[in-house]
Amino acid sequence: MKKIALVYGNFNILHPGHLRLLKFAKESSDYLIVAVNSEKLTNGLNLLDEQTRLESIKATSFVDEAFILNENILDYIKKAKPSIIVKGKEHEQKTNPEENILKEYGGRLLFTSGEIGFSSLDLLQKDFEINNSFINHASEFLKRHKIQKEDLISYVNNFEKLNVLVIGDTIIDEYITCNPVGMSQEDPTIVVTPLSNKKFIGGAAIVASHAKTLGANVSYISVVGDDENYKYTKKYLKDLSINTTLYKDHTRPTTLKQRFRAHNKTLLRVNHLKQHYINKDLEKEIIKNIKNIKRLDLIIFSDFSYGVLTKKLINKISDFANENNISMVADSQSSSQVGDISKFKNMDIVTPTEREIRLSLNDFESGLVVLSKKLRKQSKPKFIFTTLGSEGIMIYNSIKKQLLTDNIPALNNNSKDVSGAGDSLITCSAMANTVGANIWQASYLGSLAAAIQVSRIGNIPIQKEELLKEIRKL
Repeated sequence: MKKIALVYGNFNILHPGHLRLLKFAKESSDYLIVAVNSEKLTNGLNLLDEQTRLESIKATSFVDEAFILNENILDYIKKAKPSIIVKGKEHEQKTNPEENILKEYGGRLLFTSGEIGFSSLDLLQKDFEINNSFINHASEFLKRHKIQKEDLISYVNNFEKLNVLVIGDTIIDEYITCNPVGMSQEDPTIVVTPLSNKKFIGGAAIVASHAKTLGANVSYISVVGDDENYKYTKKYLKDLSINTTLYKDHTRPTTLKQRFRAHNKTLLRVNHLKQHYINKDLEKEIIKNIKNIKRLDLIIFSDFSYGVLTKKLINKISDFANENNISMVADSQSSSQVGDISKFKNMDIVTPTEREIRLSLNDFESGLVVLSKKLRKQSKPKFIFTTLGSEGIMIYNSIKKQLLTDNIPALNNNSKDVSGAGDSLITCSAMANTVGANIWQASYLGSLAAAIQVSRIGNIPIQKEELLKEIRKL
């Protein structure tokens, strides 16, 4: 049975003591109800009106339900029968009339002064708020390529005409917000207390999500484990109306990446995953499924080297795309593993980091332009975007009689979380290029999407209107 906690009071100003008490009450129960005394009960002696006091309570992270109390609290307790009532420590030595009622049905009265660090959760939740105010446009790049605001808006509006397939590795990113307690006295280890956790869709699934919320009709194919994160992924993508096919592989879990964070910094990452390739039966099922999709304009390979995109699967899908004049782009990430962007042949766009392109070519000495030429010769991508973190991206263009290379600086120099930048870059750039944008226009739209993405913690699908809002600032 659900354990319900009740806290009640005037809550004139929500001070640290209140927050500590609410945090304790929430941790002691499954569901926290807060009753805010009405003006009638307090004879109008409050500094703030009852609705303002109620709104401040509802805005806290710990409260599940709050309401204005218009009756005697004892009468309410008799009807509602909360499992526990939590009061401040200062009430412990006083007479508490709730105690007799609680004893009648087995409830408990708890007292607390709260814990230090009470407000950490509310403060750290600001990590997850969006802040696009630090996005700056690259005016010189825009002038150099005669990029017009109206053209960019037109391309974004045309995203709705696209049918996009995303295939690759599903990842669940979990951010665990912690309060640092201090240093262990037994060994030199930092001790933290988890305050909250928040899950985000990642990997190829966030690429599909970006494509959908930017306006396209999206199909998604991936392989996951038979676990709770499969259910989470399926529901999330269904809610976005993405045409999703998830194959269960009982030999692997759904990839889960946990980040333990405190004071806006990541302390530790823990990855739960298996990296072996899928079996031949799954390969056949996926190929058959793709060939049955009625119409496709763009295929995005989102590869994290966790076993979904085998060489055979890549080659078969590429052959199918070439036969049906479908655009293809690829990203093969190598952050904590070794990927190979060169295994994707004849792509329209590839988006390796500098490390990834060097690993792929086993060249750790040549300059970026030389590396791009080598990759072009080896796997024949039409365009290469080498992502350079805070330095932005370098664009390599294979079309003759045009500018060979150019750079777009990072458009957001106050990023909160860079982990999803590449996913938003390739999604938006690929869609723009497919609806007719040239490579300079497409790369700029992709860079703008990346700037929006890094303005918040965690992978949150970029909305079409977010992108249009930034374009209108040109």
